[in-house]
Amino acid sequence: MQVLNFVQLLFKMYLLSPKRIVRLVTAIRKHGINIMILLQLSERVYGNKIALTDDEESISYKQLRIQCETLAMNLQQEFELDEDKKVAFLCRNHISFVKAIFSVSRLGSDVFLLNAEMSLSQFNELAAKHQFDLLIYDEGLMDLVEISTFDKKKIVCDRNSINSIHQLSHKKNHVACKLKRTSASKIILLTGGTTGKPKKVVHQPSLMNYVNPFLTLLTKLKLLRKENMLIATPIYHGYGIAILLSFIGLGKTVFLNRRFSAEHVCEQIRIHQIEAVTVVPLMIDKMMDHNAEDLKSLTCIASGGASINPKLVVEVTTKLGDVLFNLYGTSESGLNCIAAPEDLHANKQTIGKAITGVHLKILDENGNKVKNGQVGQFFIKTRWSMKNNVNAWIATGDLGYTDHLGLFYLCGRTDDMIVSGGENVYPVQLEQLLINHHLIKDVAVIGIDDELFGQRLCAFVEPETDGLTSKDILDWLGSRAARYQIPKEIIFMDTIPYTSVGKQDKKNLKVEVKDCV
Repeated sequence: MQVLNFVQLLFKMYLLSPKRIVRLVTAIRKHGINIMILLQLSERVYGNKIALTDDEESISYKQLRIQCETLAMNLQQEFELDEDKKVAFLCRNHISFVKAIFSVSRLGSDVFLLNAEMSLSQFNELAAKHQFDLLIYDEGLMDLVEISTFDKKKIVCDRNSINSIHQLSHKKNHVACKLKRTSASKIILLTGGTTGKPKKVVHQPSLMNYVNPFLTLLTKLKLLRKENMLIATPIYHGYGIAILLSFIGLGKTVFLNRRFSAEHVCEQIRIHQIEAVTVVPLMIDKMMDHNAEDLKSLTCIASGGASINPKLVVEVTTKLGDVLFNLYGTSESGLNCIAAPEDLHANKQTIGKAITGVHLKILDENGNKVKNGQVGQFFIKTRWSMKNNVNAWIATGDLGYTDHLGLFYLCGRTDDMIVSGGENVYPVQLEQLLINHHLIKDVAVIGIDDELFGQRLCAFVEPETDGLTSKDILDWLGSRAARYQIPKEIIFMDTIPYTSVGKQDKKNLKVEVKDCV
């Protein structure tokens, strides 16, 4: 089955011809298996077509391939990069960042993608733990890097100076340099966001391993029909890097922005008639608020990284049509589920069905499989999961359930669940109720201590307008919520806080509640 899927993928990528198969085999024999293969193949087919566009420049597939090879040679000579080296990236979305990823992978060095929003203490901890041989970083993060404890080789990614990634990708190499074949490079994600302790997640680039998720993206999201895509999510996250590599492999034009701005992104989509965009739900919300008319060219909005608001599903569908896809995955296990528009019609809160190749089981606290409709933890096994996990099955830490249609639903994280009066209570279920109130714009729910019940729920509410009271909300919930779902406290906020990756910042809310309750 895997071989048949691989053949199907080659066919859909227009690689299934004797000439192109020869090119693929020749490229692998010459360069090894690394992500530069995608670029080599795309350059042969798409040549002068624009590959990448950011706020400063546009670059064709031919230019990108030449500059990546030039950069790889210069990095090898000036920094002695090879298969034993670890290269850390502290960058936001732009072309020089992409060139550096391809070039480092081509040399066989491991690519460590760091969260560009991390604190100084977190960076120091990671640098000490992993002993990076080279740091590639944005000029805008120079202050953090300069006061850090990192004392090994480093280079600015985007600064216009003699010693920068941008300059090295254009610097003519006067010394004969032949890049050796290598398949050693790994892409390492450091999960945990900006507030937790990052966890090392290792992925080995392999077209065969990623056949199923790649094929699913092509068919479900109809990516072959798109000519361009804007990646609004950070490349340093698994979601961003996966979409980037997918579109490079397909020979599409990719738009990048260092920082997300709803106004700028809406303008880009309108001017360039962009067809697809990758976002987190918070980004869609801001874009729709800014100007939904600017988004009319979109035929695919791929949302992931956080739970999606059912009100937002209705708004997007009403104003833009059936263009919204809700993706679920983790850094450890990659892409797992996709809710297509027809799935969201059936239920606005579903994350869809498991894609081909995903084995997903839901277990209770004792390790037993739960029945349909019962909540348990997601355990996932795939060919494309992290390679440094000791178990075949990955415990995601996500709680959820499935229904009789095979659709999956999330109920938050395992550490979100509380026990109130002997009942397992999931904050997300109260969130899903409250967001349907016509005067509530956003809501976040956490657990707090309670002397009588052990724990109760506390709801943080961002109202649409002034005048909404706690009594109004409690009266509205009376006929809709179970007793144990009624919040002990309701705290009104001007804005619900979110992390840099678009997830509700519940750690900050737990600090907030101590000052309010």
